[in-house]
Parts: sequence; C-alpha cells; structure tokens
Amino acid sequence: MPELQIELIPVLRDNYVYLIFDPATQACAAVDPAVAPPVLAALDRLGWRLTHILNTHHHHDHVGGNLALKAATGCTIVGYGPDAARIPGLDVAVKDGGTVTVGSATAQVIEVSGHTLGHIAYWFADHAALFCGDTLFSLGCGRLFEGNPAMMWASLGRLRDLPPETRIYCAHEYTEANARFALTLDPDNAALRARTREVCDLRSRDLPTLPSTIGVERATNPFLRADVPELQRAVGAPTGDAVAAFAEIRHRKDVF
Repeated sequence: MPELQIELIPVLRDNYVYLIFDPATQACAAVDPAVAPPVLAALDRLGWRLTHILNTHHHHDHVGGNLALKAATGCTIVGYGPDAARIPGLDVAVKDGGTVTVGSATAQVIEVSGHTLGHIAYWFADHAALFCGDTLFSLGCGRLFEGNPAMMWASLGRLRDLPPETRIYCAHEYTEANARFALTLDPDNAALRARTREVCDLRSRDLPTLPSTIGVERATNPFLRADVPELQRAVGAPTGDAVAAFAEIRHRKDVF
C-alpha cells in the first residue's frame, strides 16, 4: 500500500499540527489543529483537501481550529466519545480499542489518560506512525492535569510496548528542554547523550526534533524508564516501585 505522507506544521509558540495524506484515496486528516489559518495555507500549498480532523484531547491548543476548518472544508471531526462536550464539532465518537479510517489507512485508538481524562492516541500500525498528542513527548511526557501518576505510567506503558520502529508524532517541540532535564537524572546514559547532541544540532538549525521512535524513547526518555533501578535510585524511590519513581520524576520536571 502507498506510504502515508505526513506534513508537520509549526503553529503558536511550540505546537505542531500534522497533516496525514493518503495518496491512494486523496484523503487527508489534520491532527490536533490548534488554529485554522496555517493548516489552510498548508493544504493550499500542497493541493490537498481536508477530509478529517483527529483530536487527541480537548485542550484549546489542540481543538481551537476545529470549527473554522470544518466550516471551510466540511471535514469530519473524530475524537473521544465520552469527552464529546469538550471537543468542538465532534462528528465521530471513538473509544479505546476502536479504529479510525483515513482513506485506505486505519488507525487503532488507544486511550492514554493522564494528561487529561479521555486522552487518546492514534496508531497507524501498517505505517509505523503514532500520533500521541500530549501524552508522550520526545524525552518527556505531558503534565498531569486531570490524571494521576499511576494512570499516566500505565498509559505510557501502552505506548512503550508498541514496536520500536514506531515513529512518534507528538504535539509540541519540547525536546531540547526535556533533554536538559533528562541529563540531570541519567547523565551516564550514552544513548541519551547522543540524542541530546542530535537534538541540539537540529534546534540550532531551527529544525524539528520529530518524529522520534519508540525504540529511541525506550532508551533515552526518563519517563519511560521509571522501572529501571538506576533511575529509581537517582530519584530516591523505593526499588521496584515504578509509580513512585515516575511521580517523583514528573514532580522534578514540573519545577525544573
């Protein structure tokens, strides 16, 4: 099957909107459109017609462009059903374990609550592409606005278990700051040091650090490594208590 084309659109201060284009059918989805004008400009430049919006959660910097894009294109808005009241213009309600079709491509819906309740990710398994909103970042994870550490650790575990070649398309360019924090916890991690050098080089040229991959994040992201004894010792958590270690890592990042 033809490979999906994925276009990254920087918006606001550090958000990314993604366009997913299926060459086989000309279907096109926007993931978490914070604002409409840059998305419409990209569609015009690329000659694509928007058919879907895929929302991962309800925060305004992820759904703010929904209604304007729907008015301009007639696209179908997809999001988490139980959170319908907070997702503007929702047409298709999905839940954990469901699927979403964009042209000939199918995404599995994975509930990953923690940043918000009802946060979901879209995993296009046949295309090794994961759109995870604010749950998993490169070298980081989202703040816990509505969930708790145990919930978020479980959600991150669901993503960590995906195939290592899975590309991670998260919604913010936070990687350089995340790298600085990660090195305070895991300074002897050679993979993390190498990733940090790569990230600093990319940002020095004003280039995106995304996508990352699940394999890279398993080796470098402290929030995915809270069950590693060295990280547990680094944050003073009881050996074997991954949730306690994760909670402490998240707290330290919150005040970093």
